[in-house]
Amino acid sequence: MTTTTTTTEPLLEVNDLGVSFWVNGEWFTAAEHLNYTVYPGQTLAIVGESGSGKSQSSMSLMGLLPRNGRATGSAKIRGKELIGASQADLMAIRGGDISVIFQEPMTALNPVYTVGFQIVETLRTHFDMGPNEAKEKALELMRIVEIPEPEVRFDSFPHQLSGGQRQRIMIAQAVACNPSLLIADEPTTALDVTVQAEILKLMRSLQENTRTGIILITHDMGVVADMADYIIVMRKGQVVETGTAEEIFHRPQHEYTKALLNAVPHLGADIEGGALSGVDLDEATSAVTGGEGAQAVSLDSTDTIVHPGSEPEAGTPVALRLTDAAIEYPGQGTKKPFRAAHHIDLTIGEGEVVGLVGESGSGKTTIGRAAIGLLPVVEGSMEIVGHDISKMNRKQLREHRKQVGIVFQDPGSSLNPRFPVGESIAEPLVLHEGLKGAALSTRVEQLLDDVELPRAMRNRYPHELSGGQRQRIGIARALALKPKLLIADEPTSALDVSVQARVLELFQQLQQELGFACLFISHDLAVVEMLSSRIAVMRHGYLVEVGPSSDVVRKPVHPYTRRLLAAVPVPDPGEQQKRREARDSLLAATSEDIHV
Repeated sequence: MTTTTTTTEPLLEVNDLGVSFWVNGEWFTAAEHLNYTVYPGQTLAIVGESGSGKSQSSMSLMGLLPRNGRATGSAKIRGKELIGASQADLMAIRGGDISVIFQEPMTALNPVYTVGFQIVETLRTHFDMGPNEAKEKALELMRIVEIPEPEVRFDSFPHQLSGGQRQRIMIAQAVACNPSLLIADEPTTALDVTVQAEILKLMRSLQENTRTGIILITHDMGVVADMADYIIVMRKGQVVETGTAEEIFHRPQHEYTKALLNAVPHLGADIEGGALSGVDLDEATSAVTGGEGAQAVSLDSTDTIVHPGSEPEAGTPVALRLTDAAIEYPGQGTKKPFRAAHHIDLTIGEGEVVGLVGESGSGKTTIGRAAIGLLPVVEGSMEIVGHDISKMNRKQLREHRKQVGIVFQDPGSSLNPRFPVGESIAEPLVLHEGLKGAALSTRVEQLLDDVELPRAMRNRYPHELSGGQRQRIGIARALALKPKLLIADEPTSALDVSVQARVLELFQQLQQELGFACLFISHDLAVVEMLSSRIAVMRHGYLVEVGPSSDVVRKPVHPYTRRLLAAVPVPDPGEQQKRREARDSLLAATSEDIHV
């Protein structure tokens, strides 16, 4: 963790900052009376529930509020006033003085330009360099953030990358100009824990090399423990508590802060000795490097390790069954089809929740999309509620989709921006059940109640909601038809921990009441363990380990699974520093074999 002395000149000084929006003929306050200072090399974390004003107060620093928004007070970077500055002055400040990692890369990246072009554009806007030099620098940045095959991905469009890969492109673009201040708005939301650990390491390296100050906006208290020097806790636009990381985590004063920390899920919390006591980094090192007692499994092994009890109980009806399935993204023009999943054998029983984890681009979302007929199963079979969908035509698939709901990873791009969110929730009810009028309105309001959103919110548009609120709208829409199988693709990735805890409790309640089976895709191993009876681990398109949740967490066999567990951040600054150092030693010892 970076430490900063107060003798250093401040990088950013914020005094009595307020943000409000003109809505329905009156000013609505989103944040008020914010006062803080960020020093070079310091990380300030701003935490709080969705809609608390975290993001909007930070976006106001760069003049990025919507047209109906206004900022008051003062914010100075190296003495230059930001509030009320002209667009010309702000353009000069953006990129070099301040840069942003936005929360939702799919909406922040331009869909009609390749990701490589967008990084090059940033470089050439701020630096005097030619196209070839800019491309080489862009490729270097893509390598730094661990984009696989950067020369190939350079010419890819945002929709052709996974959520985690898009987030890494956004980070590469944000750090391209070596900014003095980096506003990181949920920078690891879409990332699995191994990539998250590498991104946090990259941000720490940036601080050490350039003394960059960071404003970290996140709901992940493990990330806060890993990065933050100072913490601001916000609720309903107000600051309720401030303090050092040590003070907030170990001596919280405000009841809301205590509730926030209590809502954090702990991986292996039911194991004797506390969270993660069953995961030993020394054992992980031994397993990967082939030391004493190591399993005879290489890191790159694609054979599935199957624990006892890895199938539903005999006689249980099957909701989803993949048998030696291969799934491909169709080719386009001269581009050959890309096989994203190989030889998948996985069964989910009726009413069962199975967690699917793995690094970004490993094929997790591919399986979910294939289950609703969005991608073809080119080999083997995929059965949904007893029907092999790999042989269905378009008409049959339409009928099949009534049985399957999906919560997409990125709510910002999955909701129609032209529809009020109430219409988005109502759409499947209209198409498949023919509901209309009062009956339709009642069902929509009931679904809003279920996901704990005000009924009046049905008339708002997606851009008027926070990321967490949009994700809850996506969950409501997915459950509208009471599906027998739910594909939950990172359903809590955009939620702060307090809302996440309520949504997960709601998810468990609805799952028990409705009895749907669920393929729960997530990078949050603690959430997966909490909800799932079994966990499947994917790497490079292959299932590498499948077993009961407790076995996979306590006694992982595959070296990659062990590395995943070693990367899980702990919501305790002191303990997290020890784990980070141990993990870095593990990666350094196995640098030739391990690649995130």
